[in-house]
Amino acid sequence: QVQLVESGGELVQAGDSLRLSCAASRRAFSEHAVGWFRQAPGQEREFVAAISRSGGSTNYADSVRGRFTVSRDNAKNTVYLHMASLRPEDTAIYYCSSKRTILTFPPIVEAGSYAYWGQGTQVTVSS
Repeated sequence: QVQLVESGGELVQAGDSLRLSCAASRRAFSEHAVGWFRQAPGQEREFVAAISRSGGSTNYADSVRGRFTVSRDNAKNTVYLHMASLRPEDTAIYYCSSKRTILTFPPIVEAGSYAYWGQGTQVTVSS
């Protein structure tokens, strides 16, 4: 069992940057692929970014590619989502998720494939 805790969400202005963190409760987190998803009020949860267990491969939604960067520090059992040039439409609750994979498994974009989820952190971008 892995517990995930997101942090870093806050109210910012359009154009600002923000870094979200996803901290895991176990060292085995280094064996997990990790994904970031978000859900805005009245909308379905959507994929944002994903990273392989080694950190060597990443994937992004078209809406955030070039603005967001996902990275990980396995020594700290933490994955980060660096968000730049934030827009009001980025406002949502951001969730991290994880799943244990083999070393060569690519980043996972399907929410249904993940086994563990955090409680989410609110990001609000004002115009």
